[in-house]
Amino acid sequence: MGALPVLYSFRRCPYAMRARLALSAGGQAHELREVVLRNKPAEMLAVSPKGTVPVLVLPGGEVIDESLNIMRWALMRNDPAQWLSPSGASPEAMDTLIAASDGEFKQHLDRYKYPNRYAGESSGDAAGFALKHRSEAALWLVQLNARLGDGWLLGAKACLADMAILPFIRQFAHTDADWFAAQPWPRLRAWLTGFEASDWYGGVMQKHAPWQPPAGGLSLRT
Repeated sequence: MGALPVLYSFRRCPYAMRARLALSAGGQAHELREVVLRNKPAEMLAVSPKGTVPVLVLPGGEVIDESLNIMRWALMRNDPAQWLSPSGASPEAMDTLIAASDGEFKQHLDRYKYPNRYAGESSGDAAGFALKHRSEAALWLVQLNARLGDGWLLGAKACLADMAILPFIRQFAHTDADWFAAQPWPRLRAWLTGFEASDWYGGVMQKHAPWQPPAGGLSLRT
């Protein structure tokens, strides 16, 4: 058997999660290397110096270190669930929806979940700062809730937008689960609950021991 693509990942990272979802959905065999973010392996940093996950290293040496690009690489090879073909919108509309989530919503999510990382913006009021950004992020969730009349964001079946956005909705929901559960977003909660109960999610969320290079060293470019 030839060499497999290598995926450097961190289980709870939503970017890495969505890359794993696409690799799994496409049936793409790969070697998963779980990373400890405070002690990133030299092998990963050698191929992607920016030091973020996910990173996919192909057998020929090509490196893909953006999660959406990994998703598209996997699904363009094999897309049995037709995630690249939304049933209720154009691919361009799907891309626009993902970009909106990855942009403004993600900025608010980061400041809600990790307010202490933004001390320069919070004027010393981390709690108030977090709540402000929770409210801003919630405006986006209201829009998503309205979209989910058919169960998915862009029609009656899952597409790339659902699988690219759901890991971040999960992160938002778990920041304050009681508050999230009390919001008037029944479609959004059902969408997230269904995702977390799905084989897609269960199949990519198993725990793995942190990867260690084999004794005797390893080529930096796998």
